[in-house]
Amino acid sequence: MLEHVPELRDAMVRRNVRDIVADKVAALIGAGILQVGDVLPSERDLAAALQVSRETVRGGMQILATRGIIEVSHGARTRVISADVGPATMGLREPKRINSYDIEAVHAARLLVERPVVAAAAVRIDDRTLGLLDDSLAAQRAAIDDPVRFLICDREFHLAIYRSSGNPALADFVSDLYTYMMEHRRKAVSQPGAILNSFADHAAIVAALRLHDPDAVVAAFTIHLDRIYTTTRSILDSERDEARPDPSATGGKPFRLP
Repeated sequence: MLEHVPELRDAMVRRNVRDIVADKVAALIGAGILQVGDVLPSERDLAAALQVSRETVRGGMQILATRGIIEVSHGARTRVISADVGPATMGLREPKRINSYDIEAVHAARLLVERPVVAAAAVRIDDRTLGLLDDSLAAQRAAIDDPVRFLICDREFHLAIYRSSGNPALADFVSDLYTYMMEHRRKAVSQPGAILNSFADHAAIVAALRLHDPDAVVAAFTIHLDRIYTTTRSILDSERDEARPDPSATGGKPFRLP
C-alpha cells in the first residue's frame, strides 16, 4: 500500500525521524549532557549537530514539549524543564547507571572494548559515513565556544563510528561506556582549550578512518580516550578536594568521617 501512496509513506518516514530526534534529545537529557534549565541550541545548530533538517528538529521538539520535557515559547529559546525522560537509553542501559562504576574501571573497559570496535569500523566504514563525520567536524568547529552544543556533536560523532563496526551489540555496549560521568564531561570541555584538543583528536580519527587503517585509528582513539580520562579525572579530583573539610574549621585536628 505504501508503494502506491507515496504521501502516506513520506509522512510515516518524517514522523519516524522526528521520533528518533526526540529520542536522541531525551537521551542527551538522561545522560546529563543537557540539564534542567539549559537552553537548547537553535533549530539550525541542532539540525547540524544531529544531521537532520530543521523541520525534523521542530517536529522532535514538539514531541518532547507534549511530554513536558522541554518548553517551547514564541519569542524565547527552547529550554529543558524536566529530566523525567523515562527509561531513555543510548545503548543497553539507562545512561546514568554507568556512573555507579569508578573511573578506573570504566577507562580500562573502554580501552579493552572500544579499541577493537573502532578497529573494525576502520575496515568497514563507508563513504557515506565518512561524509557524515566530515559534516560533524564542521558542526564541531562551529561549536568551539559552546560546550553543550559540542557534546551533542561529540555524541553523534562517536556513535556513528561505533555503529560502523558492524557489531550492534558491541556498539551499544561501547555507547554505554561513552555516557560515563557526562555531567563532569560538561565541566571538562568548558576548560580553556579543551574543545580544541578534542576537535583535533576527532580530526585525526577521521583521517585514519579515511585510510581504512585499523592501527592508526586505534592509536588516534587511544590518545582521545586517555585525554577523556585525564580531564574527567581532574574534575572529579577537584570536586573531591572542594568537598574536603578545612582543618582550621576543626581546630587543626584531622577530620574523620564517623
